[in-house]
Amino acid sequence: MKKFRLHDKHRQLIGMILDNRYRLVAASAFSLLIAGTQSAIPFLLKPVVDDIFINKDVTKLVLLPIAVLVVFLLKGIGMYGSEFMMNYVGENVIKRLRDRLYDHIQDMPLAFFHKEKTGVLMSRITNDVNIVKALMSTAITSSMRDFFSIIGLTCATFYMDWKLALLAFVVLPVAFYPVVEFGRRVRRASTGCQEAMAEMNAFLHETFSGNKIVKAFSRETYEKRRFFDKTQNLFRLEMKAVIARSLSSPIMEVLGGVGIALVLWYGGSRVINGTHTAGSFSAFLAAVMLLYDPVKKLSHLNNSIQQGFAAVDRIYDILETRSDIADPNQPVHIDPGPHRVAFRHVAFKYEKELVLDGINLNVNSGEILALVGMSGGGKTSLVNLIPRFYDVTDGAIEVDGMDIRKASITSLRSQIAIVTQEPILFNDTVRANIAYGRQGATDAEIEAAAKAAYALDFINSFPRGFDTRIGELGARLSGGEKQRICIARALLKDAPILILDEATSSLDTEAEQLVQQALENLMKGRTTFVIAHRLSTIAYADRIIVLSGGRIVEEGKHDELLARRGEYFKLHNLQFNNGAP
Repeated sequence: MKKFRLHDKHRQLIGMILDNRYRLVAASAFSLLIAGTQSAIPFLLKPVVDDIFINKDVTKLVLLPIAVLVVFLLKGIGMYGSEFMMNYVGENVIKRLRDRLYDHIQDMPLAFFHKEKTGVLMSRITNDVNIVKALMSTAITSSMRDFFSIIGLTCATFYMDWKLALLAFVVLPVAFYPVVEFGRRVRRASTGCQEAMAEMNAFLHETFSGNKIVKAFSRETYEKRRFFDKTQNLFRLEMKAVIARSLSSPIMEVLGGVGIALVLWYGGSRVINGTHTAGSFSAFLAAVMLLYDPVKKLSHLNNSIQQGFAAVDRIYDILETRSDIADPNQPVHIDPGPHRVAFRHVAFKYEKELVLDGINLNVNSGEILALVGMSGGGKTSLVNLIPRFYDVTDGAIEVDGMDIRKASITSLRSQIAIVTQEPILFNDTVRANIAYGRQGATDAEIEAAAKAAYALDFINSFPRGFDTRIGELGARLSGGEKQRICIARALLKDAPILILDEATSSLDTEAEQLVQQALENLMKGRTTFVIAHRLSTIAYADRIIVLSGGRIVEEGKHDELLARRGEYFKLHNLQFNNGAP
């Protein structure tokens, strides 16, 4: 059997728990109160049987019910205090763990998000953390209460009759093995369940986000079947965990019954022989029966702990993943203002594939550089290196002569605005989306940015204007409206370096004309990188480079490149002459 080892992640979790040490002390005090009252109950049973039922003592008939009420009142106070304090500790740790997980995921590079499924990451923050919550709030609370109860009741039984107590406890070593063995099985099954749940979340995110395509291709039946397969797999894994959890409790019940049967046989014979009174034996039997209850709970407690540790392992798989995009030890701050950008012998590999090789390029402040080429040529990879979404494999990218890896990531990205082919908006107001890159912007500044992006008219047509919520990913807007909101956001940020990644390629002709006008306002005075599929939209560029196979194969102005009759000329003919030479 694999031995459990306390790893650094477990120590970190314990450290977060111990940060609430004062509440833990209070919870321990309340648990001791529960254990004390629990242990007092058997001692109250002896005079009830001997003095009230047998000796007919009227005084004890008055006093003992009052004593019982006091004991149970104190037990109730202890239970509330223990539950509240431990749940506070648990909820506090879970909040910190969830915050830390989200914080860490947000700091990971783009490559991480390309490898991980969105639904899986969501499952880590929601489902897995909730399982740890059950460990923190329930298992630890129960363990403290049951531990003190076991100690108190064990002392009580040995105080009453140590020989009879030894007989009652003879089954406990036998009970230890199933608790550990079934706990190991629960942990293994729980890990499988959590992985299956994460896969299901990823599947749901994909099919709900892409529901338009599912319906367009009439694939509802296919996707339903795939989902049913995933729920069947989850059901199979859950039943494995259920079997392991369900077996541990009956085994403990049987072993507990063996112990109580031995006590009845031996203790009952001593009552018949006159060695014990009926009251003292009843008190002892009550103590043993009360003792077996927390002992039986150990099996359930161990199951919860194993499930919790399985979730902790999965959470720390993410937390222990290190980002390869990080600030240097002494980062340089890039000041606002015009910037020139240079690529020096840049090469870039994505995983093992060489995407860019031998890129040498100087882009002056205020220059508009267009990047064209066939799909897969490396255009988007090249511009993604500028804000350090990825780092170069070889060579360097410089801003005003300084390697960007020496700059702080925040100050570097504050100098860059991006408008992508797929407009990314948030389920918030128009105002909040435009001001996303410049918190604290005034209403006048937001309105001016919207006007320059040719978005003011359609925004004012909304019932609530700038306070209109636009839906998930801007679902309530048309493609052109979404893109103009994104341009307004970039305008308001007022960054000196601008990246336009096929910002008009998915629009119709009318929308493209409006967006193109907005882009012209946006590009004024900025160092601009324009990726364009439609060559008609980049004739204004100061310079055009043609990328093929990760290399710059041509460079020049629109007319110059056409006159050379090279790669650019071929691309131009493909678009305007139906491929004719």
